[in-house]
Amino acid sequence: MPHSTSSQQNTHLKTGLSARHIRFIALGSAIGTGLFYGSAEAIKTAGPAVLLAYLIGGAAVFIVMRALGEMAVHNPVPGSFGSYAREYLGPLAGFITGWTYTFEMVIVALADVTAFGIYMGLWYPDVPQWIWVLGIIFFIGAMNLCHVRVFGEMEFWLSLIKVVAIVAMMLAGAGVIFFGFGHHLPATGLANLWSHGGFAPHGWQGVLASLGIVMFAFGGVEIIGVTAAEAKDPQKTIPQAINTIPLRIIFFYVCTLAVLMALFPWNHFGEQGSPFVIIFDGLGIPAAATVLNIVVISASISAINSDIFGAGRMMYGMSREGLAPRSFQRLARNGVPWMTVVVMGVALLGAVVLNYLMPERVFVLIASLAAFATVWVWVMILLSHFAMRRGLTAQQRKQIAFPVPFWPAVPLLTLLFMGVVIAVLGMMAETRMALIAGLLWIGLLAGVWFGWIRRGEGGAFDANGSQS
Repeated sequence: MPHSTSSQQNTHLKTGLSARHIRFIALGSAIGTGLFYGSAEAIKTAGPAVLLAYLIGGAAVFIVMRALGEMAVHNPVPGSFGSYAREYLGPLAGFITGWTYTFEMVIVALADVTAFGIYMGLWYPDVPQWIWVLGIIFFIGAMNLCHVRVFGEMEFWLSLIKVVAIVAMMLAGAGVIFFGFGHHLPATGLANLWSHGGFAPHGWQGVLASLGIVMFAFGGVEIIGVTAAEAKDPQKTIPQAINTIPLRIIFFYVCTLAVLMALFPWNHFGEQGSPFVIIFDGLGIPAAATVLNIVVISASISAINSDIFGAGRMMYGMSREGLAPRSFQRLARNGVPWMTVVVMGVALLGAVVLNYLMPERVFVLIASLAAFATVWVWVMILLSHFAMRRGLTAQQRKQIAFPVPFWPAVPLLTLLFMGVVIAVLGMMAETRMALIAGLLWIGLLAGVWFGWIRRGEGGAFDANGSQS
């Protein structure tokens, strides 16, 4: 048939992401719901000491990304860390890692599309929320069916809006702190960082308890590795994007939240809504809600866009390795895996139903579940990296183009830290259910592997298209 012939001839992704695209994809991937909404929950849990959680968590994320970057520069493949897990740890590890990342993206995207509906409700309160959810799913799905350059350009501009907004809020907040203005506010100084119960009002327990939300905020940064197969020059662009992670974390998380908590007592955030509304209200901007809404809508669209892109490319890569249905390899003429985009779109339709069923604490549950999936993926990246290094000779290790710093001590400490985060999820009553659900998901995947795929009954998963 002509269609099948075309599909067989066109089974490779096309490169179309420039250094500018990847730099802003990396920038925007870590600035989303976790910062604009989740930061309030983290602040309430740890107080100003949450800054330490972001610094420590950010350092761990940087090491994970350096490990992923080393593998991506060495071997840029569509399946990214899913493929690396399969190659260095075995097919089962690759299967679980790839599908867990896809699961993570679906969970996060469900929250993001629902948040989009809530944001639009501010402007159009009489329009049912599910209509906005349905509309954004079709819109983002259509964007992801275009050439990868369209995705890159869209992420560039959406990320630029977020960056400009945060920089503007930082400057405005610094003005209030040191000079005072807006509603005739006096200069607040930095005393709020330690005047309401101290810098760490809940002690180290509070810092540990905040790690779930903090790591959720960083989730998605691993999309840098996913872009490697479609980057024009991955040996150059991937290291550049990864090496800016520490600066991004310090500026967009630590400095931004420090400004927020210096402006207003940390224990008042829950009473006054999103912490990012506070600066605009404090400056007396009449259109504060509208300005913020534009920013958070841009953030949610960017997040949904990245979620569909990342999960789609992961499923495509797994399909090529026989770990997902071979129909996921179907590409449009522009080199886009259209079937995986459709699958993600259908999965996100569940958000329409969730709009009627979501309880008040659903964000913490979703964030914790996503945090578990994220940390699991990061652990597999670290283990894959260790396995890769173990298979290299001493001479080959010296020739690594983008090596992880202070290997193996620092990666081992990072691995230990990830174990602590998972343990914290189990210790906290609010997140324990998410940990249980995450472990059940891993168990389900293992059961599917041993009970179906490994026994040769998953014919549709045959990468070569032949039945076992």
